[in-house]
Amino acid sequence: MLRALHRWAGLAAAIVLIVVSLTGVALSVFPALEGSGGGAPSDLATLVSHAETAMPGLSQIERKPGGQVIATAFGPNGFQRSRLDPATGAVIGPYAPSRIETWLVNLHRALFLDNPGRLIVLAAAVAMALLIFSGYAVAARRMGGWRALFGTVRNRSANAWHLRIARVAGIGLIVSVLTGLTMGAATFNLVPVTDPMPAFPAQVASGTPLPPATIPSLRTIPTSDLVKISLPRQGDPNGLYQIETQAGAGYIDPVSGQLEGWAPRGTLSKIMGWVRMIHTGQGAAWLGLLLGLCALAVPVLSGTGLVAWLKGRSSRQKGSASARDAEIILLVGSESGTTWRFAEAAARALRMAGKSVHLGEMHNFDPSRYLAAEAILLFAATSGDGDAPEDARGFLGRLRALPRPPSAPLGLLGFGDSSYPNYCGFAAKIVDAARDLRWKMLLTPGGVDRQSERDAADWVKAMGHALGLELHFALAPPRTRTLRLISRRDYGTDMQAPTSILRFALPRRSLADRLRGRGFAGFQAGDLLMIHPDGAGSRPRSYSLASSARDGFVEICVRSQPGGLVSPWLTSLEPGAQVRASLAPNPRFRVASDDAPLILIGAGAGVGALAGFVRGNRRKRDVHLYMGFRAREREMPYHDDLARWQSEGKLTRLMTASSRSRPGRYVQHLLIEDAEQVAHLIAQGARVMICGGRDMAHGVGHALAEALAPLGLDPNQLRQEGRYVEDVF
Repeated sequence: MLRALHRWAGLAAAIVLIVVSLTGVALSVFPALEGSGGGAPSDLATLVSHAETAMPGLSQIERKPGGQVIATAFGPNGFQRSRLDPATGAVIGPYAPSRIETWLVNLHRALFLDNPGRLIVLAAAVAMALLIFSGYAVAARRMGGWRALFGTVRNRSANAWHLRIARVAGIGLIVSVLTGLTMGAATFNLVPVTDPMPAFPAQVASGTPLPPATIPSLRTIPTSDLVKISLPRQGDPNGLYQIETQAGAGYIDPVSGQLEGWAPRGTLSKIMGWVRMIHTGQGAAWLGLLLGLCALAVPVLSGTGLVAWLKGRSSRQKGSASARDAEIILLVGSESGTTWRFAEAAARALRMAGKSVHLGEMHNFDPSRYLAAEAILLFAATSGDGDAPEDARGFLGRLRALPRPPSAPLGLLGFGDSSYPNYCGFAAKIVDAARDLRWKMLLTPGGVDRQSERDAADWVKAMGHALGLELHFALAPPRTRTLRLISRRDYGTDMQAPTSILRFALPRRSLADRLRGRGFAGFQAGDLLMIHPDGAGSRPRSYSLASSARDGFVEICVRSQPGGLVSPWLTSLEPGAQVRASLAPNPRFRVASDDAPLILIGAGAGVGALAGFVRGNRRKRDVHLYMGFRAREREMPYHDDLARWQSEGKLTRLMTASSRSRPGRYVQHLLIEDAEQVAHLIAQGARVMICGGRDMAHGVGHALAEALAPLGLDPNQLRQEGRYVEDVF
């Protein structure tokens, strides 16, 4: 319900909201540019006295909400409007409203359509209010509750950027929308706001008018409180000063100097003054600029919201039944999107067996909607050290808060990597919560190790038997692209460790991919390039990317493995050769967007992804690379590049170890020798990123445990904090 409200309110009002927000951004600048135009304000008696001298025929003085003082006169020079110095009453210069500002105001308030336009803008503002409040509710649900609303959002999808921007800008947008709606309601007299109406004095004193500078009532009113004052016409014996201030309105007798017929300003009128000041920034320019900055987020949010909506309508949701009508509820918790391929395959198998399936995200878990469900299936990946993935934020909290278990039994399939100590850790937490709730299990929970199709197929087959179905599970082949090799660099051939850096040209990328930042339009160093070789079986081989899309090429580092099926073939390719490839995001092995130091550790071909991180270090954060290799240092892949990047400030230190030296040294020896520096970096918040063979990573873990012992830390603690990540093979 909240998602639908958020989506349709945004789509219906997007164009009007973009126009209103951009004009609001432009208007927010004017109060800051205008200023008050003078020194510290004086009292009203001094201002009127000096202004009468400077402008013969003075008839009125008004003070704008931003502090400008404007005088109107009908004198020897005809009609005049001038800006006055509020301190001295001296004329600063002629006053004329900005045509640009007037044009923007008319567009902002009414779209040049007068009252019908005002109604359209008000309707769009109502839609914006619905967008903001429903958006915060959806965000809180996704993040796992209101307290976690401003928690870390790990991925860089359009949806993630939408959330990051909206939860901050939404605060200012709420203020702008609510004040705008209040002003609109007042325009149509829906709010009973009236200006103070003073009673005209029954009797006026006769005699010679006092000079303005000597009138007591004027001397007690500071110019900063003035709204406007109209002066008596010269020669009019019954003429009075008519004055309006922030406190109220009344008349001043120019002969007696007494304030007559005073009418205080009502509470609603005072509140309306504050509302105008907040919404327009006139009188609080800094607030206007701040709200204008928030309004600038509206077109950005419209774009990211549209991209996220289009992505949500992609093939993963096609054929999905409604949650109320579906016989099988299949919910997915995925960090990078790869778990969705398995869920889609399972949903296809169930549909082919005659079952209606609702496919959705785990953070939308709501058993009260599953009225026809025969089973609830969860496909749950693990993020970090047993944490919920992006699509399952808040799931455990909602599950534990249920007063009773769902009537449909639970089927659970966890996804993880057995090389990590907490294999399928999030799925294990779900099992514990389900057991505490006494939720009936459809079958024994399963696990899929490193995206194994066989593991998934075996569990789906068993799940089908539990439902009395014969299911045929098969993953849909990934969308592959043809890549053309444009260059290669070879290393280690004389040390029986042939390694090649292979650079491919970027394939053509569609506009949709560019807008969504997906596929070959949005990959990053550390993501995986899946090579699909002919004649090597259906299983693709993955290689860590040493480049990102913004580099303009696709690059991997490959070591030829004796007896291997794919690596010898890849390292034999010549420029011009072509390969079929696809991409697999690897979000847990990406450089965070903060400025914390990086400790990069690798060996052999594992230098590829690490080199990509250094290449992309345009912000020149502190990066320390510890690298192990077999051959001489000059034969290490990226040797010349690393030296150049170090001179450019992208790499702080490079530490190398060769296993063929005498005595042989490995990367873990570097860490032990440099333990004090490593510990110092960790204490500063450094993040450790390891890429290479499994045995190397195991040895590095022991070395780091030794280095961190004086700090009372160990690698497992850093894993839990998201500061220790591995990409091992």
